[in-house]
Amino acid sequence: MAEINRHLRFQKPILLASGSPRRLDLLQKMDIEVRQIKLDYHENIEPDWALEEIAELLAVQKWAQALPNLRNNEILVTADTIVIHNDQVLTKPKDAEEAHQFLLAMSDQSHVVMTGIKIGNREFASSFTDTTKVTFSPLSEKDIQYYIQHYSPFDKAGGYGIQEWIGWTYIHSIEGSFSNVMGLPTQKIHQWLSQYAE
Repeated sequence: MAEINRHLRFQKPILLASGSPRRLDLLQKMDIEVRQIKLDYHENIEPDWALEEIAELLAVQKWAQALPNLRNNEILVTADTIVIHNDQVLTKPKDAEEAHQFLLAMSDQSHVVMTGIKIGNREFASSFTDTTKVTFSPLSEKDIQYYIQHYSPFDKAGGYGIQEWIGWTYIHSIEGSFSNVMGLPTQKIHQWLSQYAE
């Protein structure tokens, strides 16, 4: 069978310095050629960082580590997503108990998802944060356990994926970018590429 050539919106490919399959899928669905690498990165959140700065500053840290892998014709993208609830950062849960605690705390309440981005090449780069407000309807104990047992809360900030079962059944409202909650604000990425990478 002959290989089907994909339409590509931009001539310059992206180097995605993230192991996230969701970020890779989002970029590919934007008709962008992507090369993906996974960093051996350990988050280092400084105590004096403001909550609204954390995601962007982590993306900047990742950028510095990823830059040596960048080829001349590529655009480098690094990202970090955090969930903030009641002025607390909810990281990726370390186990089922912590995932349960996160989901129970967010039940029938709103939280904020922030994704920090750094994008560019060796000559020019930009960094920014995109913010989305997400509100859960009341989560039942039975369905919290169901989600933890059947889906993948442990590799996601806040312990849930909006694109998974819990997002289709318990998200009451969302203000802002849906893709941002998945880990990449695609509209802002496209806007940047349209301005600087055509």
